Amino acid sequence: MAVLDRAALEESPLADLHTIARELGLDGYRRLRKAALIDAIMQAHTGEEPAAAPEQEPAAAPEQEPAAKTEAEPAAEPEAEDEEEEKKPRTSSRSSRSRSSRSRSRSRRDADDGDGADGAVAGARESRASTTKSAAAAATAEPEAEAEADKVAEGTVELLGNGSGFVRVSPPDPSDDDVYISAAQVRRCELVSGDVVTGPLRAPRRSERYPSLIRIDTINGRPADEVSEGTPFDELPATFPTQRFALGGDDPTLKAIEWLTPIGRGSRATIVGSARAGKTEALRRLAGALAGQEGVEVSAVLAGVRPEEITEWRGGPVEPVTATSFAASPDAQAGAIERAVETAKRIAARGGHAVVLIDTLAMLPPGAARRTMAAARDIVDGGSLTLIATSDKPVGGETTVIALDERLTSTGRFPAVDLAASGTLRPELLVGDAGADAIAQARAAAVG
Repeated sequence: MAVLDRAALEESPLADLHTIARELGLDGYRRLRKAALIDAIMQAHTGEEPAAAPEQEPAAAPEQEPAAKTEAEPAAEPEAEDEEEEKKPRTSSRSSRSRSSRSRSRSRRDADDGDGADGAVAGARESRASTTKSAAAAATAEPEAEAEADKVAEGTVELLGNGSGFVRVSPPDPSDDDVYISAAQVRRCELVSGDVVTGPLRAPRRSERYPSLIRIDTINGRPADEVSEGTPFDELPATFPTQRFALGGDDPTLKAIEWLTPIGRGSRATIVGSARAGKTEALRRLAGALAGQEGVEVSAVLAGVRPEEITEWRGGPVEPVTATSFAASPDAQAGAIERAVETAKRIAARGGHAVVLIDTLAMLPPGAARRTMAAARDIVDGGSLTLIATSDKPVGGETTVIALDERLTSTGRFPAVDLAASGTLRPELLVGDAGADAIAQARAAAVG
């Protein structure tokens, strides 16, 4: 976090101030008005004293007027107002009593009357006492906060499916000393699993188990600002894939995909077909073949699948980073896919090669499906992001479409690839001119 400036804070909206206060670990910041909140932020960040510190008096003077509240006591005002509202019904109730009863309790009624000076003085005294206690607690907590700021976490980032993560201090095994990283910090610093980061931490609060990272100072030994700066991913120049994935093995479906509908680094591929055409099974076989690729980070995200398929994926070569069944809402499914793709974008932007397997896009709105697939690209002089997804039909913009024939699958005839409906753009870049001619001949034979 950069050095905070009071003038800049005064121009900031309250929501931004709340975010800063949360990262600094300030308790009760949502109850403060803007001026008091700025004072608290500056005091916690730089040790600067508040601009208008409240007077610390042991007791209020009896002759003090009700209007003696200052702007330094904003947190106590709601309590005083609530106290007056609670006292009004009691005053009304006492006014209906007998004359003798009112006579015996006259002094008490005067003290409780919202218009009486004595009642206001009592409220002001209580407000001052509350403010004094808060100031004393803050003074006690200040050395502890300074001690926490001196603690620096260093470890390896492991991201979770919801976008947040942990700094593993003893990777790869989790431990009680691990430090939580918020999803906002992950996005802001474009972190990916495996990054080594450092930064100050704060102790866990009442409902938290782990300490939290206040900010990220370095990423892989470089200042965090330098790592996160650069051209936005969507503006990076892209080219058609030129490096084909060699799938190998004797599986007839994989052989057909490798040579007749080739996929390369940066491909935008969909496996399409009707229900029970074998789309998920084909994707799982691809996962097994791609998992062993050197220099490629393979991940899988399941959205809108059968619960039984979630179990099968979890026992396979690529563990899903997140999984939702078809009972989840389209928004939840789109969110799960988006988080996995965002992580892969950061890998590709840094020069790495990422493959994301998605099962399935069928439940997403067409616009969301196209936005997802548009992220795939082979970056000029850089990394690549490959997306391979199952769908009922092509979503548009693919570089490779693998169409499966339900009739072939149901009768056990493999490969079950429908060559007439399948194809790859610019296949010669992946398999050469001779390979492209062989693909054309095979498709012509299938159509004839």
